[in-house]
Amino acid sequence: MILIGQYDSSFVRRVGIALRLYGIPFEHRPWSVFGDADRIRAYNPLTRVPTLVLDDGDVVVDSASILDHIDSLVPAEKALHPRDEPERRRAMKVTALAAGLADKAVALFYEKRLHEAVSQTWANRCERQIRDTLAALEADRAPRPGPFWFGARIGHADIAVAASLRHMGESHPDLAGLDGCPSLAAHCARLEALPVFQEISQPFIPPA
Repeated sequence: MILIGQYDSSFVRRVGIALRLYGIPFEHRPWSVFGDADRIRAYNPLTRVPTLVLDDGDVVVDSASILDHIDSLVPAEKALHPRDEPERRRAMKVTALAAGLADKAVALFYEKRLHEAVSQTWANRCERQIRDTLAALEADRAPRPGPFWFGARIGHADIAVAASLRHMGESHPDLAGLDGCPSLAAHCARLEALPVFQEISQPFIPPA
C-alpha cells in the first residue's frame, strides 16, 4: 500500500497511525496538495489527501473510506472501531466530531491565510463551531476514567481527537488553548507520548 499525504494533516496522520497499529505495511509519500498537486491528481482527481493506493493498484480516497477499508482487513477483536452496537455508534460519534473539528480548523485557516478579504461572518461561525465541539468532546471525555475513550484499548475515536487537536493547536495557536478542557488536554498528552504518535508525526507546514 502507498499512503499519500503529509502527516501534518490530521486525516493523513490518523490513517498512518491506524496502519501502524494494525501492523499493515505501507509506503509513505509525503506529498503536499499545493506543491505536489499534479502527482496527487494522477491518483485522485480531487487532489486531496489522504489517498491510499492498494497493492492491486485500486485507489481509496477520503479518510473515512480508507479507515473503513483497512478496518475490514483485521479481525473484529483487533478493530479500532467496535463492531457491535451501541458501542460502535458512540465511538463513531466522537470520531465524527473530531473530524468535523479538523475540517473547521482547515476551513478557518484557509479563510484567514489564503483569502485577501476575510469574511468575518464565516470566521466567527467556524470559531463558534470549534468552541462548541471542544466543549462537547470535553463533556463526553470527562466522566470516563480510563486511559482511552472507550475501554482499555486505543480506538479510532482516541486517534481522531488527538490528531485533530494537535493540528488545530499548531494551525490556530490563538484558538486552541485547552485550559478549559482539562480532560481533553490530558487525553491528548497521553496519546502524543505513545511511540506510534511520535513516529507518525510532522510539524504543521502552512501552505505557500
